[in-house]
Amino acid sequence: MAGVIARRARRQRAFRWTVLIVLGVFFVLPFIAMIEFSTRDSTTWPALFNWPELSERYPALAEGITASLLQAALTALLMLVLLVPTAVWVRLRLPRLRRLIEFLCLLPLTIPAIVLVVGLAPVYAWVTYFLGGSSLTLVFAYTILVLPYAYRAIDAGLSAIDVKTLAEAARSLGASWATVMWRVVLPNIRSAVLSAAFLSVALVLGEFTIASLLNRTNLQVAINFLGKSSATMSVAVSLTALLLAFVLLLLLSLLGGRRRSGSTVDTVATAAPVATKEPAA
Repeated sequence: MAGVIARRARRQRAFRWTVLIVLGVFFVLPFIAMIEFSTRDSTTWPALFNWPELSERYPALAEGITASLLQAALTALLMLVLLVPTAVWVRLRLPRLRRLIEFLCLLPLTIPAIVLVVGLAPVYAWVTYFLGGSSLTLVFAYTILVLPYAYRAIDAGLSAIDVKTLAEAARSLGASWATVMWRVVLPNIRSAVLSAAFLSVALVLGEFTIASLLNRTNLQVAINFLGKSSATMSVAVSLTALLLAFVLLLLLSLLGGRRRSGSTVDTVATAAPVATKEPAA
């Protein structure tokens, strides 16, 4: 019996290692090919990390990088400002609407990007009329696009704590709703908020369809145009973007697996002194 169990364990280990090796080769070989191709021109990587030279030699690429970084930051900020208070308020005051809000937030995941562009094109005609044709106007479309991923991350964070009890305890100590949100709720869902922000940044940095069809500039559009004139630089930038997304997802997994330090009781207690001073002020 022991021999049968040992043979089964060996077969399972061999199968796991075989799967890991096959998947590793499948994912690593394209990276190796990209590194080999991008290093054929010895000036590619030094120029990529030399911003003045990059801006001079590839102005469209520099514009795309700047636009994507600003779009990612503004999208994450707008998403958090809209989604976190809404999710908390629904849990506290409108629990019956939770399924409806979840359904609305998950809709962009089921609708192809090309269909979204068809619906957004008339809207962006008015956006261009009022706000101009800046690439930063893509932030509105990207906020809709990241809702499914950001909502699931924030909802999972809120499900891990008793929001109603925390809010009632803080309010009973005299804290305002702004204090409850900033000093009580946010510290307890910090990892969920960071996860939502990282997912938003990774998605925005890799988005191409909406920006291309709406004639806006971002990193992926710039890479597409650059590939027609400088293939090695295009591949180098693509590899850098992939590695950045990988690092963000790695940080996301580390933050998700790390336990929160401190307790929710301590969080409410830290809000108490502020709350008790508010009536005296």
